[in-house]
Amino acid sequence: MFRLSAVLALVLLPGAADANEACHPQALRQLARLAPAGYSIYQRLGAKQDFLRWVTCDDVQLGLTTAVHESVHLLTEEIDAYPLINGEKLPRAPEGLGLLAPKVLAGKFDATSNFVTNYLKPGAASSADELRYLLDEFNAYAHDLNAAVQLQPIASPNRDVYHRDGLAALMAFVAAYAEEARAGSPRTWAELQKPVLKNTVVKLWDQAERVMAGSCNNPRFGLEAPRYLARVCAVTIRHGLGLMLGRPPLCPKQCALASEAAHLAE
Repeated sequence: MFRLSAVLALVLLPGAADANEACHPQALRQLARLAPAGYSIYQRLGAKQDFLRWVTCDDVQLGLTTAVHESVHLLTEEIDAYPLINGEKLPRAPEGLGLLAPKVLAGKFDATSNFVTNYLKPGAASSADELRYLLDEFNAYAHDLNAAVQLQPIASPNRDVYHRDGLAALMAFVAAYAEEARAGSPRTWAELQKPVLKNTVVKLWDQAERVMAGSCNNPRFGLEAPRYLARVCAVTIRHGLGLMLGRPPLCPKQCALASEAAHLAE
């Protein structure tokens, strides 16, 4: 819901698009200097304006992180692969194999969460129907949080934007998907054991762990994150995700502290 603020000026205010263009050159210089992985997404994107339209001058940090997130989706379609923060490309999860639809997970999470509504509820997004798109969101939120942390020096003061929540939610969804497949969908579980798809999921997970851990020193970055990360921290080696990783997932304890959410709710 916080992403809307990055584009309201473009949509609602006459002449705002022209005003926002004034800060684009400086915004791109800041992105290249502070968040080179995010700048790489901009460089690799075919239509540069599709990136810049998300960047507004009232909150450049939020605009840039949103632009990185949305552009990861566009680049994924362009190259038919998941572009990682380190520059690597991973094969996308196959489409049309009749794999478990992620929407079966919706009932396992708090229905009031916007992340459940947006990504798991039937009819809301492609991620509810196909694993390939759930993993696309997983990757985009890792890029998003990574850029947000690196761009903190230019963040607007006194504005809380819960950058950590999206990746925390997608980590919980991916973990739940792996366990649901192991426990109840033999066909999907067999596909997840195939080397290419398993490698894709494992590397996306490793990336998410690193980014999440790197964000934990940033206060006021998470509201829903603790409850989602509590699910991640509960995963064992016998869980579907644990079996795929060959280890329990790392628990980002500082990010998962319930006290952070309580403080933000004050």
